[in-house]
Amino acid sequence: MHELSIAQNIIEIVRQNVPENELGDVRAVRMKVGTLAGVVAESLRFSFSVLVADSPLKDAYIQIEHIPFVIQCNTCRQSSSNDQGFAVCPTCGGSDTTVLTGTELQVFEIELDDLHTEAL
Repeated sequence: MHELSIAQNIIEIVRQNVPENELGDVRAVRMKVGTLAGVVAESLRFSFSVLVADSPLKDAYIQIEHIPFVIQCNTCRQSSSNDQGFAVCPTCGGSDTTVLTGTELQVFEIELDDLHTEAL
C-alpha cells in the first residue's frame, strides 16, 4: 500500500508551502493523478485522513483530478487514449509513440479556509 507513503509526501509538501500558523486553515489539497500512476484514489484519501487526524490538517481533504493516459504516434501524428496503458497507435499500429499524459502524480494547489489558494 504505497498510498500511505504518498500521503506522507503530500503532507510534507503542504508543510513546505503553508506557514505553520496557517496549517489549520488548509481545506483542500488538489492533485493530478494519471491513470498509470498506480494510485488507488480511495486508499490515498483514507491514508491522508488517518495521518492528519490529530494534526492541524485534520479538516483537510484530497481532491483528485484524474488524468487519462494519452499517447501521440510519431508516425501518423494521431493522439489516442486508453485505460490499459498500451503505447501502440490504434490508427496505424505503430509503436513509435510518445506518452503525453497519464503518468502524473502532482500536488498542484492547496486551498486555505480564507479562500487563499497556493498554486504549486
